Amino acid sequence: MNSILLSSKKLDWCTPQDFFDKLNEEFGFVLDVAATEKTKKCNLCYTPETDGLSQSWDRGGAVFCNPPYGREIGKWVKKAYEESVKCSNTIVLLIPARTDTSYFHEYIYKKAEIRFIRGRLRFTDSDGNTVNSAPFPSMLVIYNGKNDNYK
Repeated sequence: MNSILLSSKKLDWCTPQDFFDKLNEEFGFVLDVAATEKTKKCNLCYTPETDGLSQSWDRGGAVFCNPPYGREIGKWVKKAYEESVKCSNTIVLLIPARTDTSYFHEYIYKKAEIRFIRGRLRFTDSDGNTVNSAPFPSMLVIYNGKNDNYK
């Protein structure tokens, strides 16, 4: 297995297009908050230059977020939770299934719908080429603007 897959050096796990398309059918995303111009899944997106962590995610529709998977991931989860409290838009995070983290217990557990993904996703590189399967399980975290439903 490629050692980069097991390190925190690889932060940009690009969402497979077919996986995103199925989610988009369900949620109808209008904003991708953690993208690059090359990897964006929606016409409206935030890039590292426009910094999705410092912007409002309230753009009148569902939000998709596949954040960088490094040490900063907790900031993205916290931001998603805070944005879900402020607005009624659905926010969907695609993140590693790490139920032992403090961000999971503070901002996800009993606050969002959780969908564990069966098997390991085969993420893509920024050109859309499939890479090896992820060395971690993944989950979808769905904030629907009605967070009280999960208590």
